[in-house]
Amino acid sequence: MKILSTSFTDLKVIKSEIHKDYRGFFKEDYKKKNFKDKSFIFRCISSSKKNILRGMHLQTRFTQGKYVSVLKGSILDVVIDLRKKSKTFGKHFKIILSDENAKSLYIPAGFAHGFLALKKENIVYYHCTKYRSAKHEVGILWNDEDLNIKWPINKPIVSKKDKKNFSFKEFKNIF
Repeated sequence: MKILSTSFTDLKVIKSEIHKDYRGFFKEDYKKKNFKDKSFIFRCISSSKKNILRGMHLQTRFTQGKYVSVLKGSILDVVIDLRKKSKTFGKHFKIILSDENAKSLYIPAGFAHGFLALKKENIVYYHCTKYRSAKHEVGILWNDEDLNIKWPINKPIVSKKDKKNFSFKEFKNIF
């Protein structure tokens, strides 16, 4: 397992080894000793069909650090740094995570997170440092002009809830 730094403070890419044979595969995905934040308390799984876009989500209280890994399929994973004192505030980072490339992403608290499902079936596994707090969940528009995120699709399938997310300017003014 290799831990790779990014240009964003504390945002890490994790490259695991996949051991394949006639039975299938084995992959070590996470080792607590490799991270400063050792408080993952909540895990969840999502399944998304191709062209589903989920995001960009965050909690304004009880902010979550996340460890994101793909069990099946491939996603374009995107995060936005919303830590106001950060040098990369308002900037985004994106990476392809898949069952084949064995990459995962550690996202510290203070980032919005979302992804675009790229394959027919995509199963994403999350470890989170705080429990879900529906009362404090908000989102930023996936196609916000100020953020200028280049997605490989013009018309993804987006939930009704995510279509009502804040613009980046609105988010900055409110929070």
